[in-house]
Amino acid sequence: MLDPATIQSLARQLYEARKTRTQLRHFSKLHPGMTVADGYAVQQAWVKLELADGRKIRGRKIGLTSRAMQQASQIDEPDYAPLMDDMFFAGGGDIPASRFIAPRVEVELAFILGKALEGPGVTLFDVLSATDYVSPAVEIIDARIEQFDRETKVMRKVTDTISDFAANAGIVLGGRPVKPLDVDLRWVGALLHKNGVVEETGLAAAVLNHPATGVAWLANKLAPHGERLNAGDVVLAGSFTRPVGAVAGDGFHVDYGPLGSISFRFA
Repeated sequence: MLDPATIQSLARQLYEARKTRTQLRHFSKLHPGMTVADGYAVQQAWVKLELADGRKIRGRKIGLTSRAMQQASQIDEPDYAPLMDDMFFAGGGDIPASRFIAPRVEVELAFILGKALEGPGVTLFDVLSATDYVSPAVEIIDARIEQFDRETKVMRKVTDTISDFAANAGIVLGGRPVKPLDVDLRWVGALLHKNGVVEETGLAAAVLNHPATGVAWLANKLAPHGERLNAGDVVLAGSFTRPVGAVAGDGFHVDYGPLGSISFRFA
């Protein structure tokens, strides 16, 4: 376990890296004994720095929901992080590329809660009952900690990703929100276009067999820490496409079929 001073130091480095758009070396390389619990401790310390700046938490994101990503990260469960209020962007226009270091785009569904969810014992059916509506969403992920070490090219570890807000950096909501029981959420599909070319396709069932499963997992995971998901929270349930890289000038259009679409451009 890392000592409190080290946790505060790493959190401050991430806080500054986000502001200056400067990538950091892997924490896991500098601190080989770093644990998943340490990663969340760093994340929480970073959140406190953001809150001190006047930021607010608008919800949570769930990551590493696919079996392939869990195996690649050598873990057996998803990870999570807060969604800060300055991470929300409007669709249909330009998003400043200068806000990010190495942005990538993922296709997701967002659950907007009408009632609080507090574990333990939260089920998929509790999530569907507590959800006001489900919205198409695009997550913009970023890497304040290098995805691959600049010298060894070794991929970062899950402790690095967790520390780094589970890689989240932006969210775009749009399309046609639906009530959670009006459609079979497992069969919600999407086509991700980049500059007019289909780069990725996927079905929401790729997220733990049902996207609401991850929301239930998160509510139960937060319970031992005295936390819960609150009414009004936006919960990103996890990506069902691979991330697609972006640079300034790239335009994205995500077609969710009957659930509408989301479009934006990095400028």
